[in-house]
This record gives sequence, structure tokens and C-alpha cells, in this order.
Amino acid sequence: MANEQERLPLNLDATALAGLFNDELQKAFESLGSVNLAIFGKTGSGKSTLLNAIFAQAIASTGIGMPVTKGMNYYRHPNGYLGIYDSEGFEMGTSGDAILTGLDRIVSKSNSGPMDQRIHAVWYLIRSSDRRFEVAQQSFISAIAALGLPVIIVMSQVPVKQRDGALEVHPDAVAFAKYIESLKLPTFGDGKVFLTNALPDSFNDTVIYGLQELLNATYDVVPLAAQTALTAAQGVDTRRKKDAAAAVIKQATVVASGIGTVPIPVADAALLVPNQIAMIARVTAIYGLPSSRARALSMAGSAIFTGGATYAGRYVATHLLRYLPGGIVVGSVISGTVAATLTRAIGFAWLKVCEYAISLPDTEQESFFSSSQAKEAFHGYLKSEK
Repeated sequence: MANEQERLPLNLDATALAGLFNDELQKAFESLGSVNLAIFGKTGSGKSTLLNAIFAQAIASTGIGMPVTKGMNYYRHPNGYLGIYDSEGFEMGTSGDAILTGLDRIVSKSNSGPMDQRIHAVWYLIRSSDRRFEVAQQSFISAIAALGLPVIIVMSQVPVKQRDGALEVHPDAVAFAKYIESLKLPTFGDGKVFLTNALPDSFNDTVIYGLQELLNATYDVVPLAAQTALTAAQGVDTRRKKDAAAAVIKQATVVASGIGTVPIPVADAALLVPNQIAMIARVTAIYGLPSSRARALSMAGSAIFTGGATYAGRYVATHLLRYLPGGIVVGSVISGTVAATLTRAIGFAWLKVCEYAISLPDTEQESFFSSSQAKEAFHGYLKSEK
């Protein structure tokens, strides 16, 4: 191992490479920007449950919370890419008018600031079992829309069963949604109501429903500048994460190809590592991993990722080059094409690690990354990329 460290590029030892990853990961999170969502609804409408289902974590318990106006709190994800305005005021008896007045001030102030400080989308939740949609609720929704905020009406806790391979939505919920839609409120989709059920219930035989459709609608109203942050934050659509990560890997392979424009000796494959570290950091951020920046930085200090990247460059150079078109043999040089192939293999191996990690509960994610499991999984996926 000592000989490997002596051959690292740019006079970077393992500690310096860990610091480089630390810097790159922080830049990757910052480059995501932020998506801010406001969520309204009566007591028991299931706001927290829906947020946890869409974003795969307990926002209020993990985020940094602060009161921003009467009846509203703002929660910021520790990594900075997700903000939630939560209207606890309805539970506390604060009137809708007071909340709207405060919300108007927030919108007026944020609209003159950076894009990542604005409210990008609003969810208004109506519980399916309420069976009533009051005039006050209609007026509140219209007033939010009048502030220039895109509102999505969400019906929560909708009973949905699976029968004979098909989903069956409770007819009362469907009828209630149609009534609300007939009012043609100034919301996304000309008053469309998005039916959801965030928690399965085996006793009542109900299943999760409507989350992907709600997420798609949120993407439709969120500005392009905030969509990368939404991709990192959401935990429903892994395809969007994979597509964004694949774009990062493609960009890194182009950079690697440029590095190899002047062919590099195979022994100097580690010259590609700084580019690979930046790529791994950006892919990690796109997957929203890990869930805490503090943990991310501590893991960077353990050099799991940087050691893995260094290993990967040498492993591919000494063991996998023979599989490349043209039968490159060990002892030859790394051309631009080969450098790109190495980097692509590393990128997609790490992508698979991230895909696996997001399938784990938060507590297991921390254990996975802070132990040797992530590195071992990375090496295993790398071999499969040959």
C-alpha cells in the first residue's frame, strides 16, 4: 500500500485525496441548488406521512427547522437541497388569513432573491374521508394561486386495493375528487386532484398509490433550475436519479478522454483519479447520499471513496484492459479511449453502489458507508463492468 501512495498523482497521499473528495462532495451538493415546497392541509390530512413517502425520510425530524411567519415553520434538509414550508398553523388555530399574510411577505421577499430561496411548488392536502370541501378551503387555495405560486391539489389517505392484478380506488374518493375538479380552481392541471395513499395497510388490504403521478406533477411546476435538487431529494423515481447520474458519468468520460489525449503509461493510471473523485462525488449527491452532510464528510475522511477510486484505476488498468476492443495488453499506454472506458466503468460501478444504498433504511445506509461494505460492493460491481 505504501508503494501505491507514493505513485498517487499531483503529490496527493490518501489523506489529501480524502480532503479532495470532501471538497468535491461539498461542491456537488452546492451545485444541486435547492427546491422549496410548501404544504398545507388540516390536522390529520397526512402531510408528514406524504412528505416522508415522497422524500424517503422524516423531514421535520432530520431537517433544520425555524419559524418563518405566524403558523408556518421552514425545515431545511442538512444537505441544503430541500426546504419544506409546513403550515402547522391550522393545527394551532391560526387563521388562514394570518398564514396568507405571512406567506405573501415570504413570496414578495424571495422573488427578489436567488431562485433557490423561492417557493417552487405548493401541495394542498384534502383527506379523502372528509367528504366535504369547504368554501374557506377553496378561497385559501385561490389566494395562494393569486400569489403566483403553482398549487397542486392532493387527496390523501385514499383507500386503494389490489384485486385480480388491478388497482381499485374507493368510489367515494373518486366521486369526491370529481366534485373538487368540477370547481375548476386555479391550480395545476385546471383543478385536477391527485389521489394518493402513502402508507400500505395489510389489515385493510390497501396499497401505496399515486406517488409517482404526484411527483411528475411537481416536476412539471418546479422551475428547471430546481429540478436537479428535486431529483436528489425525492425517493420515488430512481430512473430520474440514474439518468442524471449517467449524464455526470458521460461528462467525466469526456474529461478522461482529454486527459488521455497524450497517452498515459498504464502504471500512471492514477492520474485519472482526481476526475474520478469529482465524478463519484457528483453521483453521490444526485442520489442524495448520505442523508447528512456531516456523515458525508466523516466518510470522506475515512477514504472509502478515494481509496476505492485509486484502486479502481489500477484494477481496471491491470486486469480489465484485456477486455477492451483491440485487445489492449498490460504494459501498454492508456489512450483517450481507454481512459474514458476506465472512468465510465468506475462511474457505473459507483452508480450501482448508490442504487443499492438508497434501498436501505437511513440507519443501515450509515453503517453501509462507514464500514468496508461500500468499498467491497464497489469492487464487485467494478469487476462486473468489464
